[in-house]
Amino acid sequence: MAVIVEPYTKEKIIPAIEIWNEVVREGVAFPQEKELDEKSGDKFFSAQSFTGLAVEESTGEVLAIYILHPNNVGRCAHISNASYAVKKNLRGKHIGEILVTHCIKKARELGFKILQFNAVVANNIPARKLYKRLGFTELGTIPGGFRMPDGTFADIVPQFIEV
Repeated sequence: MAVIVEPYTKEKIIPAIEIWNEVVREGVAFPQEKELDEKSGDKFFSAQSFTGLAVEESTGEVLAIYILHPNNVGRCAHISNASYAVKKNLRGKHIGEILVTHCIKKARELGFKILQFNAVVANNIPARKLYKRLGFTELGTIPGGFRMPDGTFADIVPQFIEV
């Protein structure tokens, strides 16, 4: 499977929101609780500094999505933040690695100096292993920083890399 990353366009809103909403519904990685519809999804994806779609090159099928945006404003606007969503049945096939690698390069192109993840859930071991392999630094643990779907709280492990 040849995977390329292309910029989000409104023509791909349906698969983009389906992939995003799958992660929102799972409730174990994204802080959002409300699903996107076509209107809110297009507004959300279009408002980012960059929204990338991982696409199967030969078929055009959307496999995954990421968003990249400032993590803060003013004196901290050089720090970016990102979120990634891969179709559930395609996880573990290195598509996330393609997204994160592309995102690091895109952050640099856009003038960011740092890529920071504020809320990596501690038990998201595949993501943490990937980030470590790509050179991210774990900043410590925030006990109980993420509310799980069952109402319990999981630790979060913020991450960063200089881009």
